[in-house]
Amino acid sequence: MLRRLLQLYVGLCLYGVSTAMFVRANLGADPWDVFHLGVGKVFSLDIGTVMIITGALVLLLWIPIRQRPGLGTISNVIVLGLAANATMAVLTTPESVWLKSGLMIAAVVLNALATGMYIGAGFGSGPRDGLMTGIHARTGWSLRLIRTSIELTVLIIGYLLGGSVGIGTLVYALAIGPLIQLCLPWFRVQPASRAVVQKAKAIS
Repeated sequence: MLRRLLQLYVGLCLYGVSTAMFVRANLGADPWDVFHLGVGKVFSLDIGTVMIITGALVLLLWIPIRQRPGLGTISNVIVLGLAANATMAVLTTPESVWLKSGLMIAAVVLNALATGMYIGAGFGSGPRDGLMTGIHARTGWSLRLIRTSIELTVLIIGYLLGGSVGIGTLVYALAIGPLIQLCLPWFRVQPASRAVVQKAKAIS
C-alpha cells in the first residue's frame, strides 16, 4: 500500500511538472491543456487553478453516468494543478528553439511516465479518463471514438479561446499512446496474492 500511495502521488506531481514544461516550451500543448490555457486567458487565471476547476466540473459529469471516484480521482483533481503552478513558478521559457524542442520532447516522455505511474498504482482513473470510460460503459460506443470526440471538442474550444496549438500538440497526439502503452507495465502494481505466488515460483 505504501508503495502504491508513493507511486500515485509521485506520478501525479510529475504529471503536473510535465504540463508546466509543455507550457514553457511554448510549442503547443496537448488538447486538454490547450483548453486550460484558453480558459485561463479569458478569465485571467493561472493554468493550475483552471486545471483544478475543470477537473472538479468534469467529476460532476460522472454523476449521470454513475461513475464512482477513487482516491486517485480526487487526488488527480487537486495535485495536478498545484504541481503545475509550482513548476511554472521556477521554470522559464528557453530562448533557443532547440532548447524549446528538447523541453517539449522531455514533457511528452515525462507525461507518459507519470501517467503510467498514477494509473498503475490502481487508485482509480482521473476525471477526464473516467468520463471516457463511463460514457463507454453506459452507451457501448467505441472508446477511440469517445476519446477522439472529447479531445477534439476541448482542443477546438481551447484554440478559439486563445490556447496554444502548435507542433507540440501534434507530437503529443502521435506519441502519447504508444509511450503510455510502453510505460504502464513498468508501474502496474500486482495484487498481493499474485505477487507472492510469482515470488515463490522464482525461489523454487
